[in-house]
Amino acid sequence: MSEAVRATSPLSLRDLDQIGVERLKGVGDRKRASLAEVGINTVYDLLTTYPRRWVDRTNEARLSDLVPGVEALVLVDVRSVTKRLTKNRKTMVTAVVGDGVARMTVVFFNQPWRERQLQSDATIALFGKAEVYRGVLQMTNPIVDMIGDRTGKIVPIYPQSEKAQLSTWEVAGWVEDALAKAAPRGMLDPVPAEVRTRFGLVGRERAFRAIHLPESMGEKEQARRRLAFDELLRVQLVLVGRKRAYERESRGIRHTIGGELVARFRSALPFALTSAQLRTIAEIEADLAGPHPMHRLLQGDVGAGKTLVAVAALLTAVEGGHQGALMAPTEVLAEQHASGIRRLLDGLVVQDKSGSLFPSRPLRVELLANRVTGVERKRVLAGLADGSIDIAIGTHALIQQGVDYKSLGVVVIDEQHRFGVEQRAALRDKGSAADGGQAIVPDVLVMTATPIPRTAAMTVYGDLDVSVLDELPPGRIPITTQWANTPLMEEMVWADVLSEIAAGRQAYVVCPLIDESEKLEVASAQETYDRLRLVDLVGLRLGLLHGRMTSIDKDATMDRFRRGELDVLVATTVIEVGVDVPNATIMVILDADRFGIAQLHQLRGRVGRGKHASRCWLVTTPKEDADPNVAEVNPRVEALVASTDGFHLAEVDLDLRGEGTLMSTSQKGRSDLSLASLRRDRELVGLAREAAFEVIDSDPVLQRHPELADELRLLFSAEDEAFLFKS
Repeated sequence: MSEAVRATSPLSLRDLDQIGVERLKGVGDRKRASLAEVGINTVYDLLTTYPRRWVDRTNEARLSDLVPGVEALVLVDVRSVTKRLTKNRKTMVTAVVGDGVARMTVVFFNQPWRERQLQSDATIALFGKAEVYRGVLQMTNPIVDMIGDRTGKIVPIYPQSEKAQLSTWEVAGWVEDALAKAAPRGMLDPVPAEVRTRFGLVGRERAFRAIHLPESMGEKEQARRRLAFDELLRVQLVLVGRKRAYERESRGIRHTIGGELVARFRSALPFALTSAQLRTIAEIEADLAGPHPMHRLLQGDVGAGKTLVAVAALLTAVEGGHQGALMAPTEVLAEQHASGIRRLLDGLVVQDKSGSLFPSRPLRVELLANRVTGVERKRVLAGLADGSIDIAIGTHALIQQGVDYKSLGVVVIDEQHRFGVEQRAALRDKGSAADGGQAIVPDVLVMTATPIPRTAAMTVYGDLDVSVLDELPPGRIPITTQWANTPLMEEMVWADVLSEIAAGRQAYVVCPLIDESEKLEVASAQETYDRLRLVDLVGLRLGLLHGRMTSIDKDATMDRFRRGELDVLVATTVIEVGVDVPNATIMVILDADRFGIAQLHQLRGRVGRGKHASRCWLVTTPKEDADPNVAEVNPRVEALVASTDGFHLAEVDLDLRGEGTLMSTSQKGRSDLSLASLRRDRELVGLAREAAFEVIDSDPVLQRHPELADELRLLFSAEDEAFLFKS
């Protein structure tokens, strides 16, 4: 493009990123340095520094309307400011403010700079809770936004920096100047017009203007929706582009579906599969029959039957003369999978296709973990290499050097978030075999028992197809969850444990730390074990399990608990995943407020696995300064008490915790979501993904969408793209 054409063509984001802020009115060397201090160097940086709030002057609260104890936003003028020292030598700044009808006192403690900030006659926005003090309305330490002489119905409030000496009205002025200077050329809109029309999105130029200078709150919301869509679309284009490239560049195994091995396995089950299991098996089989390697995420709530679905996939590989591998994050879980899958497949016979003298043989399942050593290890490695082992189950030992497979067809990775990218890739590469210059890649199924909100699954895991097991097998008795937050209730907890043990059942007691910590006054496993043995659970057979024990000691303790030789297992979160003891019917989680919702739900899933009703007690200690007359509030614990639905809890968790960053955790990239929210914009995430598939499927490397390709190059580093793809 010639310079003359470039000078009159609409401005792209790259164009805006090449214009320094010094081109704006009022930005000299000092202000340019101040803006650089908060990460604003270009006009693009400035226009994507969005207001953090908008004051609706047509609908603002008056001082006379304030209700004591209720948060409100008011627009006022400063009448006077004074500063003094209190008796304990702390500063106290007092301002009198008014709005032409009423007055109010505003007090700031330990903020001496407020005296300089609040000049007489300045117009400010205050957000806080008003109270009546000595008969006068007063706000203490409210949020203050300096409005300056801004006019208009809607006033944008920008992030301010006392340290960098930047005020909201200065930022607003520079934004106005940037928009005015950009207006003659206009702004390039790379999103196809058909997509904008179908999804009801305003144009990009209008969106940038309306997010900063809206005529109404409705117009501001339309602008936010469009710019949030752009952020989400860029993320999805990276993910979908990588997904399609992976499918194009990798050759898979076309597995034969509907063979007798899988049919015999299913007919031997003593129960019917749920409709969700049947649906997900069909989705997986469709992938396995295709020419591209499967890259699918199977997520299901605790107890939804993921293992059965995984075994059906592994047997499909074995049916065609290939091998299956299941990799688990811990030896405890790997061994449990091995024993459970051996039981499921007991008696199954495989037709030998190697041309041996024996046409059929028992299906062979072997465990490979660090504890498998010596002659046994050599035997397993030989069986993997010559193909006589059909299914290998293990930890990261499955991908170590020296472990070779004859023909690895399907790989199942359990609790995949616990594995690094390199570990997953190494396991996948174990199946590579040269064929006409193109590697044959085994199909990969990753499983998690941590339900993931739908929007997060489409972004953080957006390079995988997703199958959801959203139905529990019939007959499972829901776990009752109760919250014990007083000493009296804690006594009830231990009485309940004693009662359950007397009935022949077993119990878990979970603690967050192994040893006592002065910094974190939370129950430790060792201290709890000693106390329960001597005080609360005298006479019971207690065992202790934590991460610092050797594998041999852990296994011995776990085996004793499984065999019923221990009544109570006191443990850290090492039992979070995979421990399955049907006779354990009661769980006590101490300091439950120290855990996240997902972890509490995982822990709770260790009970309720047998035919008896199960309970989970969440124990918390009231804060020392808590008012005994005010009910304690703990949204996470309350959510667990109210629901056993992991998918509902995942959405609650996202609302409470926020979504964090999508990009590499080492450094927040420019491409992190500024306006879009995985919580608030659930609909937009789906629309952006739909649009990304349309664009990529018709134009795989964005040759016909060069403006979109340029934005991805501008806003995503290679590391960001890799992180998105591999998360």
